[in-house]
Amino acid sequence: MRFLDGPPDMDLTYDDVFMVPQTSDVTSRYDVDLATHDGTGATLPLVVANMTAVAGKRMAETVARRGGLVVLPQDIPIPVVTDVVAWVKRRHLVFDTPIELTEHQTVAEALSLIPKRSHRAAVVLRDGVPIGVVSEQDCAEVDRFAQVGQVMTTDLVRLPADTDPRTAFDAIDAARAAFAVGIDEQGRLVGVLTRIGALRATLYEPATDPAGRLRLAAAIGVNGDVAAKAEALLSSGVDTLVVDTAHGHQERMLEALRLVRALDPQVPVVAGNVVSAEGTRDLLAAGADIVKVGVGPGAMCTTRMMTGVGRPQFSAVLECAAAAAEQGKHVWADGGVRHPRDVALGLAAGASAVMIGSWFAGTHESPGDLMVDSDGREFKTSFGMASARAVANRTTDESAFDRARKGLYEEGISSSRMYLDPQRPGVEDLIDQIFAGVRSSCTYAGARTLAEFAERAVIGVQTAAGFHEGRPLPTGW
Repeated sequence: MRFLDGPPDMDLTYDDVFMVPQTSDVTSRYDVDLATHDGTGATLPLVVANMTAVAGKRMAETVARRGGLVVLPQDIPIPVVTDVVAWVKRRHLVFDTPIELTEHQTVAEALSLIPKRSHRAAVVLRDGVPIGVVSEQDCAEVDRFAQVGQVMTTDLVRLPADTDPRTAFDAIDAARAAFAVGIDEQGRLVGVLTRIGALRATLYEPATDPAGRLRLAAAIGVNGDVAAKAEALLSSGVDTLVVDTAHGHQERMLEALRLVRALDPQVPVVAGNVVSAEGTRDLLAAGADIVKVGVGPGAMCTTRMMTGVGRPQFSAVLECAAAAAEQGKHVWADGGVRHPRDVALGLAAGASAVMIGSWFAGTHESPGDLMVDSDGREFKTSFGMASARAVANRTTDESAFDRARKGLYEEGISSSRMYLDPQRPGVEDLIDQIFAGVRSSCTYAGARTLAEFAERAVIGVQTAAGFHEGRPLPTGW
């Protein structure tokens, strides 16, 4: 990457910069390979941040199926993480995991579960064999104590689990069905596939481990028995280990990294967060393979307003990525992304992947319960990982006195409504939007790979008015 008018004498965030088109022979978005080469095995430069309100098993399954990586939060008990890892690795690479019901469950139960899926339906099983599907439309104006077997649709599109996605698309389209059910050789349910899900399966490549199973990561903190926690997570089968604390450039982090490296992990070790070349080099020297970059840019983070500490994200990523590249290592850009352009700019600055948190909180796949406000708008609740709520979750084993003391020093928003976008209610809808933009950015730069993109991107500096000029006019203007 180079600056249009030479390096600026100030630090910059994503809103401060723009990318200049270059001569390009890349004529199609589909000619762009977005696979990362940082050792994580991701085929999409996307990492979902280890936020309790965002990163759960459904998010992990869905994002990995599209090529990204989800980091399970550090405040989840190790046995639960172990169960989640095993569950995710049993998921199908093409067919999604549906809501499952028996024919004798009630319509009320169905209506409480169906909103947990973007396709807004559930599969009705008898001895593991699908016998029908039930949607919200099927349950409309029906007695809530009626059984789903009385209202389900029995005309199913059944497909073998190894059906080619293009063939699956054609079958679903021809039947004018909402989705197909995948079955194994015994006729038992494997999963479901929507028309758009089949289409996505031809556009994205799942992030898989050497055994062909979906990948995911997990985080640990720097306090307590770090080595024991790390060993337990490695034994559970996580594909990437993240050592995480808000202030990554400190002795406790360096010691934690040395303990983890002594275990000789056979997976990438990520550590952070830092915002300087010095911090990056110190974490790499202590044993990190990838460094997380970003202090204060997150949507739920109040660190900069509380402490004055942090750094504009574009400059932080640019400097840290250059320092890591000197040693053949990589960085993840953590935070500050609010538009697809920000993801592209983070990659142009040299990050191997961009982390997204709160942006994905308002989706069907995030762990929270789906709620409806007085205007009928659907939302979920999110919170920052340094907030009082998050601190309370991480300190449940401590005394009431110690928990109360730590609760006095929270940094971050403890509760925020994250509304689902009616046009993009699922995380896959957002991934489509984001990476359509990133692919286009690569074509403008004349880049077929992320490495070429980081090399060829030309960046200019703009005023606030320049940024505003690039925004579309509001509807009805």
